[in-house]
Amino acid sequence: MSNTNYDLIVYGASSFVGNIMTRYLVEHLANLPHITWAIAGRSAAKLEQLRSRLGAPAAALPIIVANANDNAALHKLCSSTRVVVSSVGPYALYGEPLVAACAETGTDYCDITGEAYWIRRMIDTYQVRAEASGARLVSCCGFDSIPSDLGVHFLQGRSMAQFGHYCNTISLRVASMRGGASGGTIASVIEAIKAAKNDRRLRREMLDPYQLCPAIGVDRIPQTRLQGPVYDEAFNAWVAPFIMEAINSRVVLRSSAIGERDYGSVFAYHEGVLTGTGLRGRMAAIGMSAGLGAMLAGLYFNPLRALLTRWVLPAPGEGPSPEAQLRGSFDIRLCGADETGNQLRVQVTGDRDPGYGSTAKMLAQSALCLLETPREKTAGGFWTPATAMGDALIERLQQHAGITFDTDHGDAR
Repeated sequence: MSNTNYDLIVYGASSFVGNIMTRYLVEHLANLPHITWAIAGRSAAKLEQLRSRLGAPAAALPIIVANANDNAALHKLCSSTRVVVSSVGPYALYGEPLVAACAETGTDYCDITGEAYWIRRMIDTYQVRAEASGARLVSCCGFDSIPSDLGVHFLQGRSMAQFGHYCNTISLRVASMRGGASGGTIASVIEAIKAAKNDRRLRREMLDPYQLCPAIGVDRIPQTRLQGPVYDEAFNAWVAPFIMEAINSRVVLRSSAIGERDYGSVFAYHEGVLTGTGLRGRMAAIGMSAGLGAMLAGLYFNPLRALLTRWVLPAPGEGPSPEAQLRGSFDIRLCGADETGNQLRVQVTGDRDPGYGSTAKMLAQSALCLLETPREKTAGGFWTPATAMGDALIERLQQHAGITFDTDHGDAR
C-alpha cells in the first residue's frame, strides 16, 4: 500500500449520508492538508454536482468514477488508497464487490451497515483473504452500532478501574432520540425482511444473538431480547423494544468474543427504549411496542409494503432536512452490574440527528482513526469499532464529532 495516491476515499459520496459526510470532511480536513482524499461513486455528474455545492474549499477535490459492480474499477480504486469508507446501501445489494476488492488489495474499510446477515456472509467469505492481505474491515461505524459498542467498551473500562473486573450484565436504554429515517435505511430493512422471508435457514440465523461471533471458542448463554413493554427496576421506568437491538447486540457480543476485553462467559446484554414512569410510561411502552410490530408486519407482507413504500416511507436518497439534522440529538444510558450487586452507569450523547448528522461524523472519524491505527495493533480481518480502535476512537469522537461518553449524572426517565 506504499504507492497509494490517497489516504482516504469516500465511496458513495453522492448518497444521502455521503453528502453529509463529505461536507463534514471538507471542513474537518481543511487544517489537515497532509491527509489526501477523494470522493467516488458510480455517477460522475452527481459527484461533480456535489463538489460544486461544496464550494471553493472542495474545488480541487479529486473525483473517481467506479460502479459498485465493476470489479476492475473497484480494485483500481482500492489500490489507490489506504482506507475506503463506504455509504452505499443496502449493502446486501451493493456492498460485496467493494469488500472483496479491499480484502484482496489489503485496503482498510469502514461502513455504516446495520445488516448483520450480510456482515456474517462477508466474514465467512473474505476473512481468510483479509488476514492474508492485512485489510482491516470495520462495519457498523454509525449510530448502529457505535453508541452501543463503544458505550459498553467505555463502561467496561470504568468497571475494571473501579471494581477490578468487568460487569457481567449490561442494559442499554435510549433515553431520547430526535431525528428522522432516510430512504436508504428503510431500503436496508426491507431487503433484510425479503431475505429472511425467502430463506428458513437465514431466519433461524437472524434470531441468534451470537450471529456475528466465531463458531467455536465462544461461551453462549441465553440472551434476553425485549418483545414487548416491561418495567425496568434499574431505571425505575417502563421500557419498549428498540428496533436497532437486532444489530447492536450482535456487534457487542462479537466485540466480547474477538477483542482483548473478554466480557466473560456469562456476559448478558440487552437494549430498550425508556418511555417513562407510571401509567403514562406504561401506555407509551405498549403503544411503541405495537407500532413497531405493525411497521414490521407491514413491511413483511408484499401488498402492505408496496403501499408503505409508495405513500408513507421515504424513498432512497431522501432523508431529514439539514435543519432537522441540526435539531436532532440522542441520549443513551447504559447500566452495568456484576454478580455481587455493584452497579455502574454511563451516558452516551450526540448533538445531531442520530441516523444521519451524527452517523456521518462517526463514520468519518472511524475512517480517520483506522488510518492512524498501527497494523501491529490491529491485524487484517473483520473487526468491530470497539475491537479495532476502542479508546482512540472514543477520544476522536469526543473531540471532533459531538459525541460524549461520561458518567450518568442525570435522570434518564
